[in-house]
Amino acid sequence: MRIVAALGGNALLQRGEHPDAAVQQHHIHDAARSLAELVLAGHELVITHGNGPQIGLLAVESESDPVLTVPYPLDVLGAQTQGMIGTLLARELTGRLPGRAVNALVTHTEVDPHDPAFKHPDKFIGGQLTDHQAKMMELDRGWTCARDGDHLRRTVPLPLPKAITEVPAIRALLATGAVVIAAGGGGIPVVHNPDTGQVRGVEAVVDKDRTAALLAEQLDADALLILTDVTHVFTRFGAAHPGPLTTVTPGRLHELDLPAGSMRPKVEAAAEFAERTGNLAAIGPLDDALGALLGTTGTTIRALPAPGHRGPAALPAGPSAHGQAAPHAAV
Repeated sequence: MRIVAALGGNALLQRGEHPDAAVQQHHIHDAARSLAELVLAGHELVITHGNGPQIGLLAVESESDPVLTVPYPLDVLGAQTQGMIGTLLARELTGRLPGRAVNALVTHTEVDPHDPAFKHPDKFIGGQLTDHQAKMMELDRGWTCARDGDHLRRTVPLPLPKAITEVPAIRALLATGAVVIAAGGGGIPVVHNPDTGQVRGVEAVVDKDRTAALLAEQLDADALLILTDVTHVFTRFGAAHPGPLTTVTPGRLHELDLPAGSMRPKVEAAAEFAERTGNLAAIGPLDDALGALLGTTGTTIRALPAPGHRGPAALPAGPSAHGQAAPHAAV
């Protein structure tokens, strides 16, 4: 099977931890074990990852650097996070998969320059600001700021991904048997001018989970795994006795009232992939990617079969659509 696995932010940093390199390396070490199990089971693997804490840290450093006349733009900072996180993942996976190439690819995501998000930036990024700092940044740099709890923070556009530029390169690497790390942080946001062919970066970020779903669709992936720090999607989230969902349709997921900033984008991305492709999506724990694939843990999302469809929607057995034999464990 061809699998796209999207790692949540907890793959590198957990809430309250210092963003030190050693802390991130420790978490990557644990995540790599889970991801390597997918490859050792005979699957093709493309890995995407979040970069929220990392790009926020780089943005704050760039803003406060006295050597710079203006801070680095977000598209360039996003590229920096892809390199940093990509190399940590590649090192750990190479050590667990001897003889297997692991390639981290700088990846661009095309967005629509007319996306409404550019007129209504609402994605928080960076650290806390005082009222005075926020006003100065709005005047000097044209920032938009909003209140996040008791503090003000910068907000930036979150446009929808339209296409991933490097899909042909990812396909070529997969054909060699490589594990590919791509579209980190949702990809570097760019707009394309069809008249001139010019590509330019934009001051925005792209949702990692939506990009992962689009990447999985464009790669004809058999499964999309969204791996995070919870075992399941839950009903009655935040209540004394939440209810874990094990197998669910996209329609049921759309009915859930979920937090906008954490689980909702994961659920929406997984549901849309399952709806558009008819293939498997799963949301499950980072430390058991293979279990999420097999349905022994996590929430499995499948679209209802079309009328007249024969046979259950199951993981493919035997040779996959991409030429690899599916392992017995995945049947």
